[in-house]
Amino acid sequence: MNFSKWVSLIFILNLFCPTLSFSDSSSSSSSSSSSSNGLTEIPKRFLQFAKRPELFDWMVRIRRKIHENPELGYEEFETSKLIRTELDKMGITYKYPVAVTGVIGFIGTGGPPFVAIRADMDALPMQEMVEWEHKSKIPGKMHACGHDAHVAMLLGAAKILQEHREEIKGTILLVFQPAEEGGGGALKLIDEGVLENVNAIFGLHVSANLAVGEVHSKAGPIGAGNGFFEAVISGKGGHAAIPQHSVDPILAASNVIVSLQHLVSREADPLDPQVVTVAKFQGGGAFNVIPDSVTIGGTFRAFSKESFMQLRYRIEEVIRGQAAVQRCNATVDFFTEAKLFYPPTINHKGLHEHFLNVAGDMIGIHKVKDVKPLMGSEDFAFYQEVIPGYFFLIGMQNVTRGRLESEHSPHYQVNEDAFPYGAALHASLAARYLLEYQPEVSFSERKFHDEL
Repeated sequence: MNFSKWVSLIFILNLFCPTLSFSDSSSSSSSSSSSSNGLTEIPKRFLQFAKRPELFDWMVRIRRKIHENPELGYEEFETSKLIRTELDKMGITYKYPVAVTGVIGFIGTGGPPFVAIRADMDALPMQEMVEWEHKSKIPGKMHACGHDAHVAMLLGAAKILQEHREEIKGTILLVFQPAEEGGGGALKLIDEGVLENVNAIFGLHVSANLAVGEVHSKAGPIGAGNGFFEAVISGKGGHAAIPQHSVDPILAASNVIVSLQHLVSREADPLDPQVVTVAKFQGGGAFNVIPDSVTIGGTFRAFSKESFMQLRYRIEEVIRGQAAVQRCNATVDFFTEAKLFYPPTINHKGLHEHFLNVAGDMIGIHKVKDVKPLMGSEDFAFYQEVIPGYFFLIGMQNVTRGRLESEHSPHYQVNEDAFPYGAALHASLAARYLLEYQPEVSFSERKFHDEL
């Protein structure tokens, strides 16, 4: 092979096989071992960066400002404005609006591979009962699930990544998502093409039950699929003293509720956890009148899509069948028009190994523990149905400061000491993913985001 051919070959290899870097600027070794050591040092360096007083205090200020002005799903206009203002200050390109109030930031080359890190933005319709300087200023609205903390930590990760943007081998998407609390914000973002060409996505949630500096997760199911149902059972009203002239929908509804409990106790595999709960029963308004109809409603949950869909089928069958036995009619609504079915949250096995490596390098593998699957649901699961996704819990409990209330409590509080860990983990998971999982993409197939 002549000299010119050798030069051409070397040029091609360098063009399509970029060297994995992200090592300390003080290290100039090019050996494979030093490259590996450079990767393992990323989480530690990022955590040190996130613990700097100026960055920590900034995240705290951001979170408290959001906490004072909570906004419900698809109403997060001021929260979105704050996020965009901070991204502008950092010089980070973004797309807005997405899914009404969502913001998608971009850090890196603009080309593949693409990886996403996500935070939800919405609050809950409840009155805050915690008396402190930064209590919610909006009556009947409160950040009682930590989404204000999630936004602050993702912005913290953005600062870390932007500081190292020249070393990023690909593009990191910062997904600030609206309407996690029942609004299906993740699904709306997907419908608008946010995940186009994205190879993986990571998300986190603060946990009041885990110690600061610990993270919990696992491969496979960690959250249940969640659906809602409502049924109207119609009979024939009349005087309570002459029930033979009526068709009693209250009796029919009572039989329906009892029969629905058998779906789990007698039809489900005991090793496949499932829940059917009737939490709504409305009917009648007088002591001596049998009403014309009764409305019941509730939720059903399962860890597999197959079990979830089987529950849905049987719930409707049981309601209609038991109503008919009592000479009543029943209509069942699963709110499919509102897309309120949440699939199970199922962590990708390959990303679990990546999480163990990154989190272990940052805080020590002894602080990275398996989580017990929860029957709660999370709309992050919509992302996982489209691309590989990974969701984990980050601790914020400090026993010396007293017990923290769980999510969706009016007494809910956030321990802000967890912020450096969340910001650094977000940044480390994304940065190392791009370095360790470079997909083979030919130059002619490369796609770029117009926003960059």
